[in-house]
Amino acid sequence: MTSIGISLIRLERITCSYGGEPVLVNVDLDVTGDQFTGVVGPSGSGKTTLLRVLLGSNRPIAGSVHRSRGVRVGYVPQVETVNWSFPVTVGECVRMANTRGRRLPWANRNELREAEQVLDRLGIAELAGRHIRDLSGGQQQRMFIARALLGRPQLLLMDEPTSGVDVHTRHEILHLLADLHDDGLAVILTTHDLNGIASHLPHLVCLNTEVIGHGPPAAVLTPPILERTFGAKMEVLEHAGMPIVIDNFTHPHNVVPFRKHA
Repeated sequence: MTSIGISLIRLERITCSYGGEPVLVNVDLDVTGDQFTGVVGPSGSGKTTLLRVLLGSNRPIAGSVHRSRGVRVGYVPQVETVNWSFPVTVGECVRMANTRGRRLPWANRNELREAEQVLDRLGIAELAGRHIRDLSGGQQQRMFIARALLGRPQLLLMDEPTSGVDVHTRHEILHLLADLHDDGLAVILTTHDLNGIASHLPHLVCLNTEVIGHGPPAAVLTPPILERTFGAKMEVLEHAGMPIVIDNFTHPHNVVPFRKHA
């Protein structure tokens, strides 16, 4: 359980580069224990790099990263990056994330019980013996969240958790993250989905190399901020008190409301 409002990680004027033009420039972000934030922006805007800076796997070339002592961070990668043919079951995949004090290649009784408990918490305990290639999109995400939760994180980072899934699975994942957040877990996720995901979160960051805007969806999902973020003109309508972004690829009748964190 995290302390509400306590800063876990603070980024100050972070700049990152992979040897060419910077992918992040002068980014400020204060991640607190009550955070539930979506980071939105086009492909190549620096969203994944931002997650890696928060995780500690990417070192910026300028700026400062301030971490609360002992802060624990879990990470869920994009499922497209996973080798789903790797010969491993759900239970084995989750237990592989437990590296605390490991000396033997097989799990002990406590580790087996801990993995079973986290799988049960996420509603997939009955899938422990199933090969990972036989999972649905929602089950895949639950398995990787279980892996991340095994380290008892205070902050969960997720890279495009709803990419390539159907509407039902998208809302299933969003409800799950909302429940985990209600239990005291800070969550930061990246997403391209402005209406299905971003508009339902309490806090958004619009990113395109630099932070274009941040705040609640109603303050951030506006035509000027979206045009600067995505480089295209977008309209924003209001439906049931929520912003709906309209572009050439979106029609308001395709939007399915999610109410819990509206």
